[in-house]
Amino acid sequence: MAEERLQKILAKAGYGSRRANEELISAGRVKVNGKVALLGMKADPTIDEISVDNSIIPKEEASLYIALYKPRGILSDNAPLDNRKNVRDLIDLEGHFFTVGRLDMESEGLMILTNDGELTNRLTHPRYGHEKEYLVLVAKRPDEEQLDIWRRGVVLEDGFRTAPTKVSIHKWHGKGAWLNVILREGHKRQIREISRVIGLPIVKLIRVRIASINLGNLKSGEWRYLTPDEVKQLKMSGEGKFTSTENKNRMKKFSPNPRNKKFTEKATFRKKK
Repeated sequence: MAEERLQKILAKAGYGSRRANEELISAGRVKVNGKVALLGMKADPTIDEISVDNSIIPKEEASLYIALYKPRGILSDNAPLDNRKNVRDLIDLEGHFFTVGRLDMESEGLMILTNDGELTNRLTHPRYGHEKEYLVLVAKRPDEEQLDIWRRGVVLEDGFRTAPTKVSIHKWHGKGAWLNVILREGHKRQIREISRVIGLPIVKLIRVRIASINLGNLKSGEWRYLTPDEVKQLKMSGEGKFTSTENKNRMKKFSPNPRNKKFTEKATFRKKK
């Protein structure tokens, strides 16, 4: 295999962005074949012994990219000391995989698994703002005010204000409705908590898209390899619209609009007593 710059090798191995890895190298924390590496150095990840803080990184393997339909009731990741079933149990392949787009146990749908740490960072870092699309079944039919407050952004209990969101009625379902929700951020349990705040209990939540990858015809528990074209599209994905300043501003406390007092009061979580 051709030699590559160290910062790129480390990024693929899951050590963060190339910029962060340049700092690791400059600090003398990276070694190649036992010798302290210098910035700009190249190595062959399939042959050379590369270590960070004296911890040897595994030799590079063929890159794998997988689309998986996570069922309800299983974990998105393999947590230490947790014997419950997780998505890794669904894939009969050896090696370590990073998970892109974690889902809580009650949620289901598309996840991407890969051993490419650099792509994982690109798909999960907030600066890129990749879209994630969901179908959400709520127990009652929403009114336009509820949808509008969701679209404009809601302040969560920790002070985080969600970004403007695309929310629309997908179809009516008995006394409830299927909603189409598109996010460009990934705050923990964001959809469920917003739904609870505005009074729309969730019955079912399915993720149907991550960036350019769709769930397609996969059934619960099934997985498939991404095609070369799909991988290429992911790697070529441009940066998102969110800047660090915009993200910082959304962390500030929300100043309620007095004209929407009904919903701004409901739109901030209160701790349970």
